[in-house]
Amino acid sequence: MGKAGRQAKGIALALGVAALIPSAALAVEASQESAGQLADGTQISAITLKARNGVSARILTYGATLQSLVAPDRHGELRDVTLGYDKLEDYVAHPNYFGVTVGRYANRLAGGSFTIDGKAFSVPQNDGTNSLHGGGKGFDKQAWQVVSVKSGAVASVVLSHVSPDGDSGYPGKLATTVTYSLDEAGALTIVFEAKTDKPTVVNMTNHAIFNMAGEGAPGGAMDQLLTIPAAAYTPVDEKLIPTGELRAVEGSVFDFRRPRRVADGLRDGRDSQIVVGRGYDHNFALDKGQTAKPELAARLEDPASGRVLEVLTTEPGVQFYSGNFLDGTLIGKQGHLYRMGDGIALEPQKFPDAPNQPAFVSARVDPGKPYRHTMIYRVSTTR
Repeated sequence: MGKAGRQAKGIALALGVAALIPSAALAVEASQESAGQLADGTQISAITLKARNGVSARILTYGATLQSLVAPDRHGELRDVTLGYDKLEDYVAHPNYFGVTVGRYANRLAGGSFTIDGKAFSVPQNDGTNSLHGGGKGFDKQAWQVVSVKSGAVASVVLSHVSPDGDSGYPGKLATTVTYSLDEAGALTIVFEAKTDKPTVVNMTNHAIFNMAGEGAPGGAMDQLLTIPAAAYTPVDEKLIPTGELRAVEGSVFDFRRPRRVADGLRDGRDSQIVVGRGYDHNFALDKGQTAKPELAARLEDPASGRVLEVLTTEPGVQFYSGNFLDGTLIGKQGHLYRMGDGIALEPQKFPDAPNQPAFVSARVDPGKPYRHTMIYRVSTTR
């Protein structure tokens, strides 16, 4: 065999061996499949990102929704830790914000109105006199477009949606993307980006509701340990709109600076804020403030299974919602009936009603100055 032949054989052998070695570039796999279609025939896809350690995320293009986040316990048993539905049609017929992308403005706007440069804007009132999570026809009810799906050391899916000028009363044509990325360690990063052609307000987040014991676990999530690094929170009025005060958590049932059971203050009727919220439904002013890179906003631990969720964000606040309005009328995954306490939401964001509260961090977005929010759901276990 000549020199050229020996070189060719060597290259072939090397390629053959390399084919048998798991590629680091395929450490996290991404796959796409049909999830069904909407009544108007619009096709909806489901994208699954799966790491070798068993952590996986399933994302629906309807609502740019995190349909599931599967994580192992300390013994390696895998469970879905997010509440939601098994089928697309239930997300459409029985919307409850499970895992969806909310916007244009997450949380509440008082009176369904705000002012930019002296001009008043009105948006739908779908929460009493408030506008909530975009006003009833927000980003959670849109069919997002798939831009890309990639496997690799980090697997990702990029989704896009264009909200036209005047959509639900909001000014400006808003071009948005949501990127879900899963790494080898099982950290799910979500990046929200938006560009506008007119001054507007934007506040986007994910609305997953978690139970680290596993979705549908009979004990619910109330015995789990929650930590929120915030010395203050924003108390609300009877319509759940912040009063503008930053109230110290010291000595109250809102002090989660050290791990404490969610249930400890949940039914403490001596605290008027618990009465108004029917539990926790409050924004915490994170000690870190708004940051360039994601930092810790909350940590939720299930002592029984050892599963831990850390929520990191670049935003200044996190809304802690203890599932107060889950009333047993919704049948979720695997036929589970969801009731109060079956899960909690930890939603990183700008403060509620910030466009109407000058003392809060501004939610204004201008042409040439894009919006960007990076958050991370990081799962792990304790011994």
